[in-house]
Amino acid sequence: MSAAWWKSCHREAAHPRAPFLTFKSFPKTLKRCCRRANGRATAPQSITPASMKHPGTILGQLASKSLRPSAGRAGFSPLRPKLSNSLFTGARKQRRRVSATTTLVAGGFLVWMLYPTEDFHRLSTSRGYTNLVDTSAGNKKSDEGTLQEKAETPEASAPAEQTAWGTFTKSLEERSAAADKEWADFSEKVVGFILPDWSRQIPGFIRKLQHELSDAPGSLAEDLWAEAHDASVNPEIQYTAEVRVSDELCPDEKEFLARRKKKTRAALAKYLDMDEKDVHPDDIPTIAMCGSGGGLRALVAGTGSLLAASEDGLFDCATYTAGVSGSCWLQLLYLTSFNKGSIPSLLDHLKARTSTHLAYPPVALQSFTSLPTSRPLLSGIVEKIRGDNDADFGLVDIYGLLLGARFLVPKGELGVNDRDFKISNQREILKNGDRPLPIYTAVRHEIPALEEGKDKSKSSKSPEKTKEELDQAEKESWFQWFEITPYEVFCEEIGAGIPTWALGRRFKDGKDVPLESGLHLPEIRTPLMMGIFGSAFCATLSHYYKEIQPVVKTLTGFGAIDKMISERDDALAKVHPIDPASIPNYAYQMYGKLAKTATPSIYENEHIQLMDAGMSNNLPIYPLLRPGRDVDILISFDASADIRTDNWLAVADGYARQRGIKGWPVGVGWPQDEKKAVDEMKAAEAHSTAQADAKVEQAKEDQKQEDKAKKSKDLGFCTVWIGTTEERTTKEESPATQPVSDSEHWRLTDPNAGLAVVYVPFLPNEKVPGVSPAESDFMSTWNFIYTPENVEDVVRLARANYDEGKAQIRNTVRAVYERKKQLRLNNEKEAEEQRKRK
Repeated sequence: MSAAWWKSCHREAAHPRAPFLTFKSFPKTLKRCCRRANGRATAPQSITPASMKHPGTILGQLASKSLRPSAGRAGFSPLRPKLSNSLFTGARKQRRRVSATTTLVAGGFLVWMLYPTEDFHRLSTSRGYTNLVDTSAGNKKSDEGTLQEKAETPEASAPAEQTAWGTFTKSLEERSAAADKEWADFSEKVVGFILPDWSRQIPGFIRKLQHELSDAPGSLAEDLWAEAHDASVNPEIQYTAEVRVSDELCPDEKEFLARRKKKTRAALAKYLDMDEKDVHPDDIPTIAMCGSGGGLRALVAGTGSLLAASEDGLFDCATYTAGVSGSCWLQLLYLTSFNKGSIPSLLDHLKARTSTHLAYPPVALQSFTSLPTSRPLLSGIVEKIRGDNDADFGLVDIYGLLLGARFLVPKGELGVNDRDFKISNQREILKNGDRPLPIYTAVRHEIPALEEGKDKSKSSKSPEKTKEELDQAEKESWFQWFEITPYEVFCEEIGAGIPTWALGRRFKDGKDVPLESGLHLPEIRTPLMMGIFGSAFCATLSHYYKEIQPVVKTLTGFGAIDKMISERDDALAKVHPIDPASIPNYAYQMYGKLAKTATPSIYENEHIQLMDAGMSNNLPIYPLLRPGRDVDILISFDASADIRTDNWLAVADGYARQRGIKGWPVGVGWPQDEKKAVDEMKAAEAHSTAQADAKVEQAKEDQKQEDKAKKSKDLGFCTVWIGTTEERTTKEESPATQPVSDSEHWRLTDPNAGLAVVYVPFLPNEKVPGVSPAESDFMSTWNFIYTPENVEDVVRLARANYDEGKAQIRNTVRAVYERKKQLRLNNEKEAEEQRKRK
């Protein structure tokens, strides 16, 4: 490698916007590689499954054809003499290079994922199945006796080396020693030439962090553990909590709704230009706004959408907000003590905090080792690991710490507030009903057919039995949704919840299990919850491959590989290469007390694993359909990466049909295009090539006729559907609901109208040239750097899109209000007539 290459890496790594380990939009990079490689060189056609037994085979074949894989912008490019990359080469315009770390991580991951050998099979049958079971089973136990004993005494009582805390501190100590040794092995000259200047500080940071998180007297960990037992700091530790089993909303939420209605009455009158005294409380529509997942793109775009809705007066009319992934971060941040429920303040905060990568070592480690940020950031780690012998500390915990250090700390860091590190503390800002109630979401991957034994945490060692279990799991695995509000953590599928302030403590048979001191652990801190909400990297191998499958299929010679991997998709969909976060299971051993839909594993596992709800649906619509919330208008701001192809509204449509949600507009979502119809027909059984082609042609013709009959068209900046509450008299499937056009405004006021769904996708807009969610690289889900200019661009696009549909939204709100008013007047008239007849 040339000196120029090393210097290029040095410059990139030294920049504060560069992470220590980057993984920025690998699929998009690969797409660019393919586009630029088109017409020059492609993957050798001689690559076969047999040649994939070792990655070196591929590289050897490429080299033999004078080709090399490039992680920059050139796919498979011809090999060049060394001199062309050396310092002696004539000056030329240098292309932007991807860091060596990015190349290694992205390339290594792709090779591992495309590794179709018996080694991969053995990986799947051992560690793979264990990870798979963990997502629904929680922590693994060595024997039932240990499980029973630990359930009774959760606090650290065994020797330090046998506890989660002892293991954690020992591991940190070993890493600190290793860091010192590795850095000492480099000469001062080599370190200065290859690595950036800040790398010299790493050993010192790690030593300091290791000391603060040790059992040494006077360490920060000792202070934080003592503080965890201080009821004046953590009032919830003195309260006993029980699991609430009910289909109804919790009492706190019901009280909130009553307070919120007083606020939305005034806001609605202002929004519709009416006199408040003319607005009857029963006529006020319950409006819910939900934001999609999508990392920082969803966070920034969602902020722009809510800012536009706030300026328009609509946001103050909302009763609920709900989020997935980045939209969960949005809800957390705008309700912090330093933003005080102000969307403009949140926008300023994002401009100040998103221009530095959350994993940039000097800044991140400084936050963990210096006051005033170290105490609130590290308290959750100490409480979780030291208070629970079976606690896990993994990548999601680290990710949460990095998110907390970047976003829960205001500019200047002196304004950091401990109250921002617990979701239940948001009750204070909501107590008068001044803001909509936020709903955070996470999911648990339930794979019942892969569990056996009392604790459901051990995978089968029999290959034959495993194959049978996999076949059954293909039909039965699903995601359980957990919703978190400042008042309660609840799972509709098991019909049970606990107070949010009790999240993180152990439960048994519906009652919490105290520590030996008689007190309880404090509530799980917000950084870990942020990590859970945004843990898209805990996806299954199937999710990972689908990110790059469209690109792989375009490479010559990779068709067979794609087919082979696709055939294994059912198995890959059960394996999580990165473990989700583990938290105590509040439904542990509640036999016979939960809903009939509760699975055996929810009773028998002390811990459950939660992850990004985007694994199931990137729009948090399900919690808003819960009985008792009675949402009249659901406004969805969708900033997903592939809104047309993933079609998350259609996924929600399937859920609504399955649950029999009354009033849901059946068939919502992006219109089914010709390509999808063709793919479906290709999947149908055909006995000959001619027959298959005939089926394809027929599918095209049928799709054209269907489009013509339904006058279907692509969705625009704002689309409105309205459901119906009428009962069908036939057993035929309900026809798809068509969007409400300008000439069909009467459908919104129909007495039998149901839920109104308003869909506002994050699309390119000619009024904001040069900014496109699909083409602007900085909008990748995996990008964690947004300059103030990037933030402004995204917000301008979100506001422009909202402006395109704000008149339609206002007309929808007015129509639903008028419909509810007319229904109330009709009911009052009927009641009066009945009273007179009596």
